Amino acid sequence: MKFLDQAKVYVRSGDGGSGAISFLREKFIEFGGPNGGNGGRGGDVVVTCVDGLNTLIDYRYQQHFKAGTGVHGMGKDRHGAKGKDVQLRVPVGTQIFEDDNETLIADFTEIGQTMTLLAGGNGGFGNAHFKTSSNQAPRHANPGQEGTEKWIWLRLKLIADAGLVGLPNAGKSTFLAAVSAAKPKIADYPFTTLHPNLGVVRIGERDFVLADIPGLIEGAHEGAGIGDRFLGHVERTGVLIHLIDGTQEDVKEAYKVIRGELAAYDEELAEKPEIVVLNKIDALSADEVKKKLASLKRLSKADVLAASGATGQGVDQVLYRVISVLDEAKAELAETVRRQAQVHWTP
Repeated sequence: MKFLDQAKVYVRSGDGGSGAISFLREKFIEFGGPNGGNGGRGGDVVVTCVDGLNTLIDYRYQQHFKAGTGVHGMGKDRHGAKGKDVQLRVPVGTQIFEDDNETLIADFTEIGQTMTLLAGGNGGFGNAHFKTSSNQAPRHANPGQEGTEKWIWLRLKLIADAGLVGLPNAGKSTFLAAVSAAKPKIADYPFTTLHPNLGVVRIGERDFVLADIPGLIEGAHEGAGIGDRFLGHVERTGVLIHLIDGTQEDVKEAYKVIRGELAAYDEELAEKPEIVVLNKIDALSADEVKKKLASLKRLSKADVLAASGATGQGVDQVLYRVISVLDEAKAELAETVRRQAQVHWTP
């Protein structure tokens, strides 16, 4: 299945059905009176968050969605039925924006979440509705109300527990393939990965979802490369795994570039818990590993791990660190909720 994380879609709710002009015509009834029924409501445009989807690829092949028109009113006081709704099925993590691609309409974060994006037009009244004591035989009815239409943007931000970030060719896809059953494309050239990949990592009796995004380059937050589109996929992660290619000369500069891009894109993203990993240590001597770990520790002011996705060396240590950070975040959240409940408690 191909991956698509952004799509522009046209939606239109259904027109309401028109009211009917009709009079009772029956033997032995001289003045039958009006009996035109009301028109039915137009169909709605409904967006539903469903399980089993992780891409917006369906919206590459169909971009226009129109709900059904309400059934017109009929004689003998028969009212029209509601028009058929049209449903847009989206994966978890989808955001809906106005045509300007900036104004947020909805954010779908849970399976089963539903929203009526556009309501159908009201049905028109038939002439029976307008009968009064002074006007026993009205000869007019209302047309149905027109539906509404708009262009919207669908944007998918993957929901994962941890996200892999780093420069192109830092070994992110190799790392993902080593720790999960995901099979991303792996090759020895930059920008091998052109779209995000997800994998479920199992370590001990625990598991978590890991996201791999295409490599970031300097200026990614402004759209250089394809970075700004894919930085959104790690916005919702609980922890970032920052992989640094140990075979390059200046590992400190590689660290600074990624940290700068994260901060420029979103300050909250830069403040997320980060696990710095010196990758590809299988291609380095013990002295080189020691030297580069020391320089990264001084720069990041945090503990730096060493690993190799190709050989599996040090990988388990990284995964257990991820589990530890996620557990800490979960405990902090639970404590915050508990404190808020205590503040609002009254005897």
